[in-house]
Amino acid sequence: MSLAEFLRQVVEVLEDAGIPYMLTGSLASAYYATPRATQDIDLVIDAGAEALERAVAGFSEAGYYVDRGAALEALESHGQFKAIDASAGWKVDLISRKDCAFSRTEFERRETASLLGVDVSLASLEDVLIAKLEWSKLGDSELQRRDVVQLLERAGPRLDMPYVERWVAALDLSEEWDDAKQRVSGDDVS
Repeated sequence: MSLAEFLRQVVEVLEDAGIPYMLTGSLASAYYATPRATQDIDLVIDAGAEALERAVAGFSEAGYYVDRGAALEALESHGQFKAIDASAGWKVDLISRKDCAFSRTEFERRETASLLGVDVSLASLEDVLIAKLEWSKLGDSELQRRDVVQLLERAGPRLDMPYVERWVAALDLSEEWDDAKQRVSGDDVS
């Protein structure tokens, strides 16, 4: 099974369950910047208990391993759980949307795009960049920092800089943001 087929199945399960979602992480970053190899899909979901139960059943029916208890715990704790296609090696991290200002705004700003031939709900360019800055801060990840630099290099003038700067300040990401801007080779992103 290809990544496109896996993505299509995951989106169908969520849509059939009535769960709004937003693609984020490496695959969203690849949409806006440079693709890189990944074995997983990261999706933020906004599910109630009944819809989540339908999704768990849908993933199970599709042949994926999914732990119902972990899914319900993720719903309660605003954490994450996985659905895994063990035969193909693909996995999806399903992240319960947090109840904070940035997460609400990010989710409201999602847009529809065609990725790998699949229509998906996708985090905006700015929100992918901000989320990558957050992950960079949390995990001191060089991979996340490279993704941010590539997003900046590719975004050019279409990046809504006032929006990014507002959330960088609100989320205390100034150090990570300044580092990313310094890494952009010769481009003025200020």
